[in-house]
Amino acid sequence: MYAVEVRDHIMIAHSFKGDVFGPAQRLHGATFVVDVAFFRPALDPNGIVVDIGLAHDALKATLAPLAYRNLDDVEAFAGRNTTTEVLAKHIFDEMARAIVEGRLGEDARAIARLKVMLHESHVARAWYEAPLATAAAA
Repeated sequence: MYAVEVRDHIMIAHSFKGDVFGPAQRLHGATFVVDVAFFRPALDPNGIVVDIGLAHDALKATLAPLAYRNLDDVEAFAGRNTTTEVLAKHIFDEMARAIVEGRLGEDARAIARLKVMLHESHVARAWYEAPLATAAAA
């Protein structure tokens, strides 16, 4: 399986509901390093997994509506704790949509799997990884 990964970061604020979160129930900030890995079993006709420039542009566009925002106020997360895991799935869904819509190029529709990892700190990270339905159609 071939893979290419792009990276960016995002600064957000949020709070959590539930005793399990202890002091994180109060409003606090976080900076996440965000890695998105694209997997495919065979390279495209250009010999690449995905156009890195287009992949990075799509990641920037996905993160832009969340950057420097209090996620407690973002409609997409209404009533949910914006845990690292929840954010990883949200970014996964947006990147998958970018692939389906052709924003990473037509050949990117053959991407078989996507992995979105958020580094919360130097000692903690979480991710969401799954196959893409678009690869079956490609």
